[in-house]
Amino acid sequence: MPVLSFTSVFIIGAIAVGVPVLLGLAPRLRVPGAVLEIVAGIVAGPSVLGWVRIDPPVQVLSDLGLGMLLFLAGLEIDVARLRGPLGRLAASAFGVSVLLAVACGYAFRLGTGSIPALLLATVLMSTSAGLLLPMLKDADEESTRFGQLVMTAGALAELSPIVLLSLLYSATASSPSDRLVSLGIVLALLVLIGLALGQVRRLAGLNRLINRLADRSAQLRVRAALTLALGFGLLAYQFGFASVLGAFAAGLLVRIIELQGPEPHPQFMIKMQGIGFGFLIPIFFIATGVQFDLRAMLANPGAIALVPFLVAALLLVRGLPSVLYLRYLGRARTAAAGLLQATTLSFVIVAAQIGLTTGRISPATSAALLTAALISAAAFPVGALRLIARDKPGRAVAVAAAGPAIASPPGTSQPGPPAGSPVGGPVQGATQEIHLEQQ
Repeated sequence: MPVLSFTSVFIIGAIAVGVPVLLGLAPRLRVPGAVLEIVAGIVAGPSVLGWVRIDPPVQVLSDLGLGMLLFLAGLEIDVARLRGPLGRLAASAFGVSVLLAVACGYAFRLGTGSIPALLLATVLMSTSAGLLLPMLKDADEESTRFGQLVMTAGALAELSPIVLLSLLYSATASSPSDRLVSLGIVLALLVLIGLALGQVRRLAGLNRLINRLADRSAQLRVRAALTLALGFGLLAYQFGFASVLGAFAAGLLVRIIELQGPEPHPQFMIKMQGIGFGFLIPIFFIATGVQFDLRAMLANPGAIALVPFLVAALLLVRGLPSVLYLRYLGRARTAAAGLLQATTLSFVIVAAQIGLTTGRISPATSAALLTAALISAAAFPVGALRLIARDKPGRAVAVAAAGPAIASPPGTSQPGPPAGSPVGGPVQGATQEIHLEQQ
């Protein structure tokens, strides 16, 4: 039996503690913790200091962290919101992103030949909704019309690329039709299991048992959710798809059953985030930095030159379609929405890993993709927050005739709040309040 060393795990744990401390001591450093964790992993890894390596304990914890990240991403998606007017507007913008992504993917393929066109297109149409939510909360925008639209667009741009990536890179199906059939079978099984669990969950006796043991040492609700994520991940893997597809689907199911039920448990999300962001997910991000092949990218001028073009492509593919929001949000918040939609990280990491594993991209190209994603996650939200700060309520507000409402629960006929205020009432008729940037 090989001797296992936990030195690398300990160093990664120390980095995971140090990053939030640094951010807490330097509040003006508006950089997502995940970005600093990846950068710290690069410095501590073989590319620079060589203190940390990817040994079996780190690999296992990193894989669990990735699954937990996608599980929590599924938990964050409000499926009901995707079906309303807000979802239709976000879907229209995402449709434009898909067309631009495919065009950019084939343009890069013709120009460089280093990245498969469809893989790059899938990367470019993604948004890291998990990075956006804490930023919107810190800016008191998570419940505004602007925040809801951004989160709906982000959810759509996280759900669709995961399904597309699974469809494009199934390990067992050789032809596109076989992959489509396999994906259909997996999704059908996940839906059937979900429906069965939903019916079982409504049993009064089981509901009382779960509630009684939810906050005791058994932590039954948490155990059941994590076991469901592992089971769904295993099911997806058995059909040749990335296990993250199953973990993401499990998050969606738990969201529907637990968090949108009649009596959602108030501490459930806190507990799940504690396990994920308090332990497993930082290990995944830091391990991603450790695996970052900085030397391969520096030795490849083509990979270095690729980075600014990838950053520009992200802005084009995800930022430009936000012009569809102009009549609802005004210029400043539309520009902010475009920057936030172009913010991506976690999906790029997943796609780059799959590309490396399948041999479709080189380590240098993978490093270039990750570098572009790091730049987007570090720079775009900062610019967006500055635009939001300039457009807070109290500045110029104009009332203009516009299209249909985009956030309006039924039940009243009063006009809805302006773009910068919490959304609690409906918006009906043709009148909309639009914030305009004060010149």
